[in-house]
Amino acid sequence: MRFFRPRAKRTTEPPVARAMALYTAGRYAEAVTEARAVARSLPHDDTYTPLALSITANATGAQGRHADALAIYDEVLPAVGKSFGADHWQTLKLRSDRAQTLAELGRYAECEAECAAVARTASGGAGELQNVVRAASNGLVFALSAQERHPEAEARAREALAVHPEPDRLTLALRLGLARSLNGQARYEEALAEAEHARELHRCLPGGENRSVTGSVELAMATALLGLRRGTEARLHGTAAHDVCLASFGPDHRRTVEAQTLLDRIAEA
Repeated sequence: MRFFRPRAKRTTEPPVARAMALYTAGRYAEAVTEARAVARSLPHDDTYTPLALSITANATGAQGRHADALAIYDEVLPAVGKSFGADHWQTLKLRSDRAQTLAELGRYAECEAECAAVARTASGGAGELQNVVRAASNGLVFALSAQERHPEAEARAREALAVHPEPDRLTLALRLGLARSLNGQARYEEALAEAEHARELHRCLPGGENRSVTGSVELAMATALLGLRRGTEARLHGTAAHDVCLASFGPDHRRTVEAQTLLDRIAEA
Protein backbone atom coordinates (compact mmCIF):
# COMPACT_ATOMS: atom_id res chain seq x y z
CA MET A 1 0.00 0.00 0.00
CA ARG A 2 1.19 3.39 -0.91
CA PHE A 3 0.92 6.69 0.92
CA PHE A 4 0.37 9.55 -1.53
CA ARG A 5 1.73 12.81 -0.29
CA PRO A 6 -0.78 15.66 -0.32
CA ARG A 7 0.24 18.94 -1.84
CA ALA A 8 -1.09 21.29 0.79
CA LYS A 9 1.31 24.16 1.39
CA ARG A 10 2.87 24.18 4.82
CA THR A 11 5.84 26.03 6.17
CA THR A 12 6.70 23.35 8.72
CA GLU A 13 7.16 19.59 8.64
CA PRO A 14 3.92 17.74 7.81
CA PRO A 15 2.13 16.56 10.96
CA VAL A 16 2.20 12.95 9.73
CA ALA A 17 5.97 12.95 9.11
CA ARG A 18 6.89 11.07 12.28
CA ALA A 19 4.11 8.49 11.83
CA MET A 20 5.20 7.90 8.23
CA ALA A 21 8.83 7.53 9.31
CA LEU A 22 7.87 4.98 11.97
CA TYR A 23 5.82 3.01 9.45
CA THR A 24 8.63 3.11 6.89
CA ALA A 25 11.04 1.84 9.54
CA GLY A 26 8.73 -1.09 10.32
CA ARG A 27 7.89 0.22 13.79
CA TYR A 28 4.21 -0.46 13.28
CA ALA A 29 2.87 -0.31 16.84
CA GLU A 30 4.54 3.06 17.38
CA ALA A 31 3.25 4.26 14.01
CA VAL A 32 -0.32 3.41 15.07
CA THR A 33 0.04 5.36 18.30
CA GLU A 34 1.55 8.39 16.58
CA ALA A 35 -0.90 8.42 13.67
CA ARG A 36 -3.92 8.14 16.00
CA ALA A 37 -2.65 11.11 18.00
CA VAL A 38 -2.20 13.16 14.82
CA ALA A 39 -5.68 12.29 13.54
CA ARG A 40 -7.23 13.35 16.85
CA SER A 41 -5.37 16.67 16.74
CA LEU A 42 -6.49 17.68 13.22
CA PRO A 43 -9.85 18.93 11.91
CA HIS A 44 -11.83 16.30 9.98
CA ASP A 45 -11.42 18.27 6.74
CA ASP A 46 -7.67 18.81 7.07
CA THR A 47 -5.71 17.43 4.10
CA TYR A 48 -3.58 15.29 6.40
CA THR A 49 -6.38 13.72 8.43
CA PRO A 50 -7.16 10.87 5.99
CA LEU A 51 -3.45 10.21 5.57
CA ALA A 52 -3.04 9.86 9.34
CA LEU A 53 -6.01 7.49 9.42
CA SER A 54 -4.59 5.52 6.49
CA ILE A 55 -1.28 5.11 8.31
CA THR A 56 -3.17 3.88 11.37
CA ALA A 57 -5.00 1.24 9.36
CA ASN A 58 -1.99 0.20 7.28
CA ALA A 59 0.27 -0.14 10.32
CA THR A 60 -2.41 -2.18 12.07
CA GLY A 61 -2.69 -4.51 9.08
CA ALA A 62 1.08 -4.80 8.84
CA GLN A 63 1.00 -6.46 12.25
CA GLY A 64 -1.33 -9.14 10.87
CA ARG A 65 -4.37 -7.53 12.52
CA HIS A 66 -6.33 -7.32 9.28
CA ALA A 67 -9.79 -7.44 10.88
CA ASP A 68 -8.84 -4.53 13.13
CA ALA A 69 -7.51 -2.62 10.12
CA LEU A 70 -10.78 -3.18 8.26
CA ALA A 71 -12.73 -1.87 11.24
CA ILE A 72 -10.65 1.32 11.15
CA TYR A 73 -11.41 1.84 7.46
CA ASP A 74 -15.11 1.21 8.03
CA GLU A 75 -15.10 3.77 10.82
CA VAL A 76 -13.28 6.57 9.00
CA LEU A 77 -14.41 6.25 5.38
CA PRO A 78 -17.84 7.88 5.84
CA ALA A 79 -16.29 10.96 7.48
CA VAL A 80 -13.55 11.24 4.85
CA GLY A 81 -16.07 10.90 2.05
CA LYS A 82 -18.26 13.59 3.61
CA SER A 83 -15.33 15.99 4.03
CA PHE A 84 -13.60 15.49 0.68
CA GLY A 85 -16.28 14.07 -1.60
CA ALA A 86 -16.81 10.59 -2.98
CA ASP A 87 -14.60 11.14 -6.04
CA HIS A 88 -11.68 12.83 -4.26
CA TRP A 89 -8.40 10.94 -4.43
CA GLN A 90 -8.15 10.82 -0.64
CA THR A 91 -11.48 9.01 -0.40
CA LEU A 92 -10.69 6.68 -3.29
CA LYS A 93 -7.25 5.91 -1.84
CA LEU A 94 -8.83 4.82 1.43
CA ARG A 95 -11.36 2.69 -0.45
CA SER A 96 -8.53 1.00 -2.35
CA ASP A 97 -6.61 0.29 0.85
CA ARG A 98 -9.76 -1.06 2.49
CA ALA A 99 -10.41 -3.33 -0.49
CA GLN A 100 -6.93 -4.79 -0.27
CA THR A 101 -7.47 -5.43 3.43
CA LEU A 102 -10.48 -7.51 2.39
CA ALA A 103 -8.08 -9.62 0.31
CA GLU A 104 -5.86 -10.14 3.33
CA LEU A 105 -8.95 -11.58 5.04
CA GLY A 106 -9.64 -13.93 2.13
CA ARG A 107 -12.62 -11.91 0.87
CA TYR A 108 -11.30 -11.89 -2.68
CA ALA A 109 -14.54 -11.36 -4.62
CA GLU A 110 -15.33 -8.29 -2.51
CA CYS A 111 -11.79 -6.99 -3.03
CA GLU A 112 -12.13 -7.52 -6.78
CA ALA A 113 -15.43 -5.65 -7.01
CA GLU A 114 -14.27 -2.71 -4.93
CA CYS A 115 -10.88 -2.34 -6.65
CA ALA A 116 -12.58 -2.42 -10.04
CA ALA A 117 -15.06 0.24 -8.91
CA VAL A 118 -12.31 2.48 -7.52
CA ALA A 119 -10.23 2.14 -10.69
CA ARG A 120 -13.23 3.06 -12.86
CA THR A 121 -14.01 6.12 -10.76
CA ALA A 122 -10.41 7.34 -10.72
CA SER A 123 -9.65 6.61 -14.38
CA GLY A 124 -9.33 9.64 -16.59
CA GLY A 125 -8.13 11.78 -13.70
CA ALA A 126 -4.65 13.22 -13.35
CA GLY A 127 -2.02 13.40 -10.63
CA GLU A 128 -2.82 11.39 -7.52
CA LEU A 129 -5.88 9.83 -9.17
CA GLN A 130 -3.56 7.96 -11.53
CA ASN A 131 -1.72 6.52 -8.54
CA VAL A 132 -5.08 5.44 -7.13
CA VAL A 133 -5.85 3.63 -10.41
CA ARG A 134 -2.53 1.79 -10.22
CA ALA A 135 -2.97 0.87 -6.55
CA ALA A 136 -6.48 -0.42 -7.21
CA SER A 137 -5.23 -2.35 -10.24
CA ASN A 138 -2.63 -4.03 -8.06
CA GLY A 139 -5.36 -5.10 -5.62
CA LEU A 140 -7.45 -6.37 -8.50
CA VAL A 141 -4.55 -8.43 -9.88
CA PHE A 142 -4.04 -10.06 -6.51
CA ALA A 143 -7.75 -10.78 -6.03
CA LEU A 144 -8.06 -12.34 -9.48
CA SER A 145 -5.04 -14.60 -8.92
CA ALA A 146 -6.35 -15.59 -5.49
CA GLN A 147 -9.52 -16.79 -7.24
CA GLU A 148 -7.34 -18.75 -9.70
CA ARG A 149 -8.33 -16.46 -12.57
CA HIS A 150 -4.72 -16.14 -13.55
CA PRO A 151 -5.08 -15.16 -17.24
CA GLU A 152 -7.31 -12.24 -16.22
CA ALA A 153 -4.81 -11.22 -13.56
CA GLU A 154 -1.97 -11.38 -16.09
CA ALA A 155 -3.89 -9.21 -18.57
CA ARG A 156 -4.70 -6.59 -15.94
CA ALA A 157 -1.11 -6.47 -14.67
CA ARG A 158 0.31 -6.07 -18.17
CA GLU A 159 -2.22 -3.35 -18.95
CA ALA A 160 -1.29 -1.36 -15.84
CA LEU A 161 2.44 -1.79 -16.44
CA ALA A 162 2.11 -0.63 -20.05
CA VAL A 163 0.47 2.62 -18.93
CA HIS A 164 3.08 3.41 -16.29
CA PRO A 165 6.32 1.42 -16.63
CA GLU A 166 8.50 3.81 -14.62
CA PRO A 167 10.35 2.08 -11.77
CA ASP A 168 8.61 2.74 -8.47
CA ARG A 169 6.94 0.83 -5.66
CA LEU A 170 3.65 0.33 -7.47
CA THR A 171 5.44 -0.96 -10.56
CA LEU A 172 7.27 -3.41 -8.32
CA ALA A 173 3.98 -4.59 -6.79
CA LEU A 174 2.41 -5.03 -10.23
CA ARG A 175 5.41 -7.00 -11.49
CA LEU A 176 5.11 -9.30 -8.52
CA GLY A 177 1.42 -9.68 -9.28
CA LEU A 178 2.32 -10.58 -12.85
CA ALA A 179 4.81 -13.19 -11.61
CA ARG A 180 2.11 -14.64 -9.34
CA SER A 181 -0.30 -14.93 -12.27
CA LEU A 182 2.34 -16.66 -14.41
CA ASN A 183 3.13 -19.11 -11.62
CA GLY A 184 -0.59 -19.80 -11.39
CA GLN A 185 -0.58 -20.77 -15.06
CA ALA A 186 2.44 -23.08 -14.58
CA ARG A 187 4.51 -20.77 -16.81
CA TYR A 188 7.40 -21.09 -14.43
CA GLU A 189 10.25 -19.93 -16.67
CA GLU A 190 8.38 -16.70 -17.42
CA ALA A 191 7.43 -16.29 -13.78
CA LEU A 192 11.04 -16.71 -12.68
CA ALA A 193 12.22 -14.15 -15.23
CA GLU A 194 9.59 -11.68 -14.03
CA ALA A 195 10.52 -12.31 -10.40
CA GLU A 196 14.17 -11.67 -11.23
CA HIS A 197 13.20 -8.36 -12.86
CA ALA A 198 11.24 -7.52 -9.73
CA ARG A 199 14.28 -8.38 -7.59
CA GLU A 200 16.43 -5.91 -9.54
CA LEU A 201 13.83 -3.19 -9.15
CA HIS A 202 13.52 -4.04 -5.46
CA ARG A 203 17.25 -3.49 -5.04
CA CYS A 204 17.11 -0.09 -6.74
CA LEU A 205 14.31 1.39 -4.61
CA PRO A 206 14.80 2.96 -1.18
CA GLY A 207 14.24 0.57 1.70
CA GLY A 208 11.09 2.26 2.90
CA GLU A 209 9.52 1.95 -0.53
CA ASN A 210 10.01 -1.82 -0.42
CA ARG A 211 8.72 -2.66 3.03
CA SER A 212 5.12 -3.39 2.04
CA VAL A 213 6.30 -6.10 -0.39
CA THR A 214 8.72 -7.68 2.08
CA GLY A 215 9.18 -11.35 1.25
CA SER A 216 7.17 -11.18 -1.98
CA VAL A 217 10.15 -11.42 -4.33
CA GLU A 218 11.46 -14.48 -2.54
CA LEU A 219 8.00 -16.07 -2.54
CA ALA A 220 7.61 -15.55 -6.30
CA MET A 221 11.06 -16.98 -6.99
CA ALA A 222 10.58 -19.96 -4.69
CA THR A 223 7.24 -20.82 -6.30
CA ALA A 224 8.71 -20.68 -9.79
CA LEU A 225 11.76 -22.71 -8.80
CA LEU A 226 9.58 -25.37 -7.19
CA GLY A 227 7.58 -25.58 -10.41
CA LEU A 228 10.85 -26.04 -12.31
CA ARG A 229 11.81 -28.85 -9.92
CA ARG A 230 14.77 -26.90 -8.58
CA GLY A 231 13.97 -27.88 -5.01
CA THR A 232 17.18 -26.83 -3.26
CA GLU A 233 17.00 -23.30 -4.66
CA ALA A 234 13.27 -23.14 -3.96
CA ARG A 235 13.89 -24.09 -0.33
CA LEU A 236 16.52 -21.36 0.08
CA HIS A 237 14.24 -18.64 -1.28
CA GLY A 238 11.21 -19.98 0.58
CA THR A 239 13.09 -20.01 3.87
CA ALA A 240 14.32 -16.47 3.25
CA ALA A 241 10.75 -15.36 2.53
CA HIS A 242 9.41 -16.96 5.70
CA ASP A 243 12.17 -15.62 7.91
CA VAL A 244 11.86 -12.02 6.72
CA CYS A 245 8.05 -12.07 6.87
CA LEU A 246 8.08 -13.55 10.37
CA ALA A 247 10.54 -10.91 11.56
CA SER A 248 8.74 -8.03 9.84
CA PHE A 249 5.06 -8.93 10.20
CA GLY A 250 4.76 -11.70 12.76
CA PRO A 251 3.30 -15.23 12.45
CA ASP A 252 -0.30 -14.20 11.73
CA HIS A 253 0.32 -12.09 8.66
CA ARG A 254 -1.05 -13.54 5.43
CA ARG A 255 2.35 -13.51 3.73
CA THR A 256 4.07 -15.32 6.61
CA VAL A 257 1.42 -18.03 6.45
CA GLU A 258 1.80 -18.23 2.66
CA ALA A 259 5.57 -18.68 3.00
CA GLN A 260 5.12 -21.48 5.55
CA THR A 261 2.61 -23.22 3.28
CA LEU A 262 5.08 -23.01 0.41
CA LEU A 263 7.85 -24.47 2.57
CA ASP A 264 5.55 -27.38 3.44
CA ARG A 265 4.94 -28.00 -0.28
CA ILE A 266 8.69 -27.92 -0.96
CA ALA A 267 9.31 -30.44 1.82
CA GLU A 268 6.71 -32.79 0.36
CA ALA A 269 7.99 -32.51 -3.24
